[in-house]
This record gives sequence, C-alpha cells and structure tokens, in this order.
Amino acid sequence: MHATSVEDAAPGQLPAPQNLEESGLRLDAILQLTTKTLFATGEATGLELAERMGLGFPVIEPAIDAMKSQRVCEIVGGTSLGPPSYRYRITQLGREHAASFLDRSMYTGFAPVPLSQYLAYMKEFRRAQPGLAASREQVRAAFSHLVISDRVLDQLGPAINASHSLFVYGPPGNGKTVISQAIRNLMKGDFWIPYAIDVDGSLIQVFDPVNHERLPEPELGLGLDNKRTHDRRWVACKRPAVMVGGELLLEHLELTYNETGGFYRAPVQLLANGGMLIIDDFGRQQVTPRALLNRWITPLESRVDFLTLQSGQKVEIPFMVLPVFATNIKPADLLDEAFLRRIQYKVFAESPTNEEFIKIFENYCREKDIPFERSLVSHLIEDVYPKRGFVIRGCQPRDLISQALALASYLEQPRRLTPALLEAACDTYFVDGEQGISRAG
Repeated sequence: MHATSVEDAAPGQLPAPQNLEESGLRLDAILQLTTKTLFATGEATGLELAERMGLGFPVIEPAIDAMKSQRVCEIVGGTSLGPPSYRYRITQLGREHAASFLDRSMYTGFAPVPLSQYLAYMKEFRRAQPGLAASREQVRAAFSHLVISDRVLDQLGPAINASHSLFVYGPPGNGKTVISQAIRNLMKGDFWIPYAIDVDGSLIQVFDPVNHERLPEPELGLGLDNKRTHDRRWVACKRPAVMVGGELLLEHLELTYNETGGFYRAPVQLLANGGMLIIDDFGRQQVTPRALLNRWITPLESRVDFLTLQSGQKVEIPFMVLPVFATNIKPADLLDEAFLRRIQYKVFAESPTNEEFIKIFENYCREKDIPFERSLVSHLIEDVYPKRGFVIRGCQPRDLISQALALASYLEQPRRLTPALLEAACDTYFVDGEQGISRAG
C-alpha cells in the first residue's frame, strides 16, 4: 500500500486516497457507483459527483473518462479550470447502464472501503489500543453518577480492562443495564466506521445512524481550494455501544442480505466492533442462551468472527467487541459450567444497603429539583417496607418519586414529597402478595 494507507496512519487519522489505486477499489466498482450517482442527479460537476461519493475527483476521474468514451455521459458546460469543474450529463445509454447496475445493487452514496483496508485499520487500532487500562480512580469517576458499592466497582474494573466478556447478574431493578451502559464512559478515543465494506464486489453496509454516534466534521464547500484531508468513506464516531434485548434472534448475528437493495446489512457484533455489545435481559431472547454462546465460542476465544456471503464465501472479520450479558436470571439456570467459563468475568449486582438506598433517593430528588428529607426515606425503610414485606432495589427511589410527584400534580398539591404521597406510590408500584402474587421490587 502507498504512504497514505490506513496501515501508516494513526487510528485517529484516515488520509483521503489521492488516486484510484490508493482507494483500493476496482475501476469497475467506481464506474458503476459514478453512473448510478449521475443517474440520480441527471447533471453535476465532477466535484459534486466526487463529493456525493465521499472521494476526491482524481479518484473518480478514470471512471468519468471511461463513461465519456462509452458515451454514458457527456460534457454540457464548465469553466477553464478543467475536468473537476465540467458539468456532466447522463445520456440515454447511461440511463440504461444505470438501470442495469441498479438491478444488481441499489447501493448509492459514499463509496465503500475494501475489506483489506478495514482489516488494516482494525489491526492498527488493536495495536494502538490493546485494551482499556482504567485505574480504580477512573472507574469510580466513570460510575460517579451511580450509587454502586466498592466491591462491585472493584470487580468491574479488571473485567473492563480485560475487554473480553462480562456477565452482570442479580435481582431485577439493581441497575444491571445502567452499569453496562456506564462502561462506555471508560472507552475513550474516536473510532472510524466505514459506510460500507466491499468484499470482492459484495457490499456490507456498516455505518448505522441508529447505533453509531457520529462526531462532527468541519464543513467545507465545493470549491477547488477546499481539500479534505481525511477519507470521507469513513465516519468518525464515539466508540460504539450497541444494545439488544429480547428481540435478538440468531440471524441477527449473521449478514442479512437485502434482496431489494442487493447488499448486506452488518450483524450486531460488526456494528459494535471497537466498542461494546450489551445483551440486555439475557436468557429472555427467543433463541436459547446455549445457541447464542455456541455461535460466539470461536469469536470469544480467537477474537475473530466468520461471516458467510450468499455465495458461501467466508469473510474473516476481527471481533474487537466487549460483550456484556446482563440478566436477572440465576446463571446456573441459564448455562452449565462449561458455557459460563466462556464468559470470563461475572459480576453480581447486589441490592443496595439502607445507606445506599438513601443516597440514591437523595440523588434523584436533586435531579427532579425537589427537597430531600431523610426522614421520609427512613419512614419507608423502617416502617413501610418491613410491614408490607417489600425488598429494597436500586430502581425504587426513581420510580416511587416519579409516581409520588405524578399523584401530587393530580391532586393539585405542592411539588414535594410527603409520607402520604410515598405510601400511595407504594400501593400502586408494588404487587400485593396477599392477593396470591409475591411482592417484587
């Protein structure tokens, strides 16, 4: 590869290719994408076409020359500044070519990156950031918005640094999901995600605005002097944090072929590459936990995943993901010992102590901008909970305060907590065990 390859760049820098060869793409692939792009616009300058494709004009110029010689497009105007400023119009023959290309694949927009360049970037990213190296102080800072015991934090820290796999379990309502989400606070640095990956002519769409949080990039015009220095086929994002829940199916872990569009959509673990994948409510998916872990045995151990194209071709993709399995089901009821061993770290999200419960209550009062009165919480813990058999859970302060304030608004009372409001909130929040249903937090 040339001096501007991703192998030679720091993980935070992806230099723009200066010619077709440096793009890593075949001329035919650029020609098809340029033809479809010009078909969509009808007429455009060379710079406008290149901008729509996320490339510099020198990269697409060979394709435009081929299109002109094949009478797929024609020059209808421009300035003396040369081919980048010329206006190109698609011909009738060009429309026919575009229709044929669209029948094969409807993918348009930013050009893909070849698989080799994606693998080179991931290799360099792994080398530059072999793992997280969070200290005890950094872990506490990342979780400072939560009330978590030192015991749990000291178990989370090494698990996060190992970046292998993590099993967070415990009773419902103790913050397993928010604990999992807070891990992302320790994943520093930018991560570049390609719009699409080209695998020998097959396209895999990777960037997903729903799951990826892009970072702003400088706005540039289309003038000849405005040159982008980074490869716009990649999107600078925060480290991914993809969450799936009960809707997860086994097919979501494989490439999904879009019959209409003629391209593939990335599976969830590829969307999460470079970050974390949270499997929330693990054990409540339609697919069994055993089947899920069977699918991930090789990636978890080798850090490499294999995806299959419709042709049967296997595609090797780095598995640079921290999977976090969060569940309120007992681990022994989900998996046997051999499978649990595949998930290297297990952290029990315990119920808060009385003092921790009071602290959570105080924090949420501050968040809702209402007075905090310790005596009200003590009344709940010492009188209401024991009398009615309620068990303390970490989510209860938030839920009870929200319900109490909703009731105060309904009764046209001042926006503050009272014993009566909190007891009424308990009546509608907890299930009455005397009616044949056990109480749950």
